[in-house]
Amino acid sequence: MRQLRSFSDRLPVLLTLLLPLLLLTASCSRFNADGSLAPWGLLLLALDIWAFISIFGQPWDIGKKLLWAAIVFFFPLGGLLIYYFFGRSR
Repeated sequence: MRQLRSFSDRLPVLLTLLLPLLLLTASCSRFNADGSLAPWGLLLLALDIWAFISIFGQPWDIGKKLLWAAIVFFFPLGGLLIYYFFGRSR
């Protein structure tokens, strides 16, 4: 319950900071007109690779690792944020 309360205390600040970022990334294409990754797409790719390395470095069973990897793979920005706030070991 303590984790939930501390997270709910931080939620308004978190949403205030993340909303502009989410609107910006949703309105921009991840790829340029020539098919190359946009600069924020490269940043997202680097952060997703960091998340995969972090996930597979955790002392979890393989099922939990694969579940988190699938979440990050299928939802690159949202999955990364969910993993950062809920999945990482402290």
